[in-house]
Amino acid sequence: MSEVRITAESRTVFGKGAARKIRRSDKVPAVLYGHGTDTKHLTLPGHEVLLALRTPNVLIRLAGDGIDELALPKGVQRDPIRGFIEHVDLLLVRRGEKVTVEIPVTTVGDVNSEGLLDQQLVSVSVETEATHIPTGIEVDVDGLTVGTVITAAQLPLPEGTTLAADAEAVILQVIGKPTEAPAEGEEGAENGAAEAAE
Repeated sequence: MSEVRITAESRTVFGKGAARKIRRSDKVPAVLYGHGTDTKHLTLPGHEVLLALRTPNVLIRLAGDGIDELALPKGVQRDPIRGFIEHVDLLLVRRGEKVTVEIPVTTVGDVNSEGLLDQQLVSVSVETEATHIPTGIEVDVDGLTVGTVITAAQLPLPEGTTLAADAEAVILQVIGKPTEAPAEGEEGAENGAAEAAE
């Protein structure tokens, strides 16, 4: 996964009033923590943060104002009405360090024509190197028949990635298509015809 470079400024003024002032200038208040270090309070450019967060588990290179760190977003607060980002929590990471993250599970192909695909989980928790987080896991479901169940333990994990979720968790299964019930009135008509025949 490539890094996204974002310019960071140290923040020394706190509180709701200060945060509102930061947002009015199209910036986002953030905190950086981890590895037993003191929490750093930062101000980040709002548009750049918004673009970066479109990528799940994006690796952010914070640079500027005496800061040069790698971080992963761990908490994002958005305005419930307008959707803009109000605050970001960032976890400090090091190269080679293992982190636990959620990555998406997608499918390719079509199951057997007699079945329907029922995907129970759209993401799964894995442990992987912080600087090599996979974008997701792809499961080939082509031709799978009714009754097939794929658990987390059966997922094709990318190299260097281990499962952090329950191995027995059902990711997807193939279920039978529902049978069509007779249309209302048809069943009564059939019974009436049978009775008349008797």
